Amino acid sequence: GASLSLYLEVKDLNKRLSGQSFEVILKDPGQLGDKAQLQSLRGPPRKEVSLVGLQKRLEAAEERRKSQEAQVLKHLAEKREHEQEVLHKVHEENNNFSKKTEEKLIQKMEVIKEKREAYLSALKQRLREKASLPFLRSNHKQPLETHVYIICAQI
Repeated sequence: GASLSLYLEVKDLNKRLSGQSFEVILKDPGQLGDKAQLQSLRGPPRKEVSLVGLQKRLEAAEERRKSQEAQVLKHLAEKREHEQEVLHKVHEENNNFSKKTEEKLIQKMEVIKEKREAYLSALKQRLREKASLPFLRSNHKQPLETHVYIICAQI
């Protein structure tokens, strides 16, 4: 604030209902007279930059850029590796599910086949018992096995 007032002069013009109005007069820095105050307004003096210093700063910036790029690539590689692991796990789980489902289906089909064979065996046995009766044998001239296959085909 105070150092800025060296360049400015503010005068109140008049008060109005809507507020105040001011006149701002800018001073020429040459009119200030005090070179120390003028220097403090400009800030600290700049260091002289040498070509070697600039080259070192450019090299440091390039190293930082390369380091950051390497970190980004490393992060992407880790992410890609994790995705591959997840995909492998999903594929493995799908294979396991398919194998278990296939095994259950085969087992169920075997049970159905065994039940059907037992049913057919019992049916053949009943037919043999009925065929051994003399009144059934005389009516049918065909062998017993033919009747069993005809009945089984109808099932």
